[in-house]
Amino acid sequence: MRVHTLEAGASIGSLLRGSGLARAEAELLLGRLLAHGRAHLIAHPEQPVEPAAAAKAAEWFERRRCGEPIAYITGWREFYGIPLRVTPDVLIPRPETECLVDLALERVPAEEPVRVLELGTGSGAIALALARSRPAWRITATDVSQAAVDLARENARRCAVRIEFLKADWFDGVEPERFDLIVSNPPYVETADAHLLGEVRFEPRLALVGGVSGMECIEGIATPARDRLRSGGWLILEHGYDQGERCLALFHRLGYTEIDDVADLAGVARVCAGRWPG
Repeated sequence: MRVHTLEAGASIGSLLRGSGLARAEAELLLGRLLAHGRAHLIAHPEQPVEPAAAAKAAEWFERRRCGEPIAYITGWREFYGIPLRVTPDVLIPRPETECLVDLALERVPAEEPVRVLELGTGSGAIALALARSRPAWRITATDVSQAAVDLARENARRCAVRIEFLKADWFDGVEPERFDLIVSNPPYVETADAHLLGEVRFEPRLALVGGVSGMECIEGIATPARDRLRSGGWLILEHGYDQGERCLALFHRLGYTEIDDVADLAGVARVCAGRWPG
């Protein structure tokens, strides 16, 4: 086993060489820690690093070698061009979820006053992306975790957008009104999915696991959403890579119209949308 130690009088180059990580990951972590871009690290390998920063870098490298996601180590993740604070209390926002935001912006007319509900907001990523793109929309975002709600509020303050955040278990705790748009990236991983043993083991299971079939939360949203959508309102849900056909069948069975399943940038079916008739 390779032993990773700090060199005396550590420099940018020596820290990167001794990181025990892929070069790109080491550069990302050290760049974030030192507030330098990759170009600076490459151009100045001899630059000395203060002992406290070098010790912190060694700690970060060790955490990454143990599999911890970079977003939790640095405390930040970008989503839809927005830098978000993230902690192990919330799911790390992923690029494929930007497809959900794009679809919502496409399906709902920008010029109309719109009432929006996001269920399971986590870091607030989806709600913030919608609020930044459509400042006139009135958005409520919920999460069953108080820690997630607090973090989402913090991110909203940093982005200077107005969103109402509530601690609620799906619709339980939301005022009995109807919405033009309901969106969610719910837990959809099957209980026995082997992926849960990988890097996602650091993320909250509450935000990942959707029951034995992975569909329980999706069904638990799509069914009552019929009574919470205005006529012509949209329900848009993210789902697992192999759940597209099941989501389409569910939406059809529940009476939604204009149903579609949209692929992400990798070409994987990812987001199901349906309109409540009216």
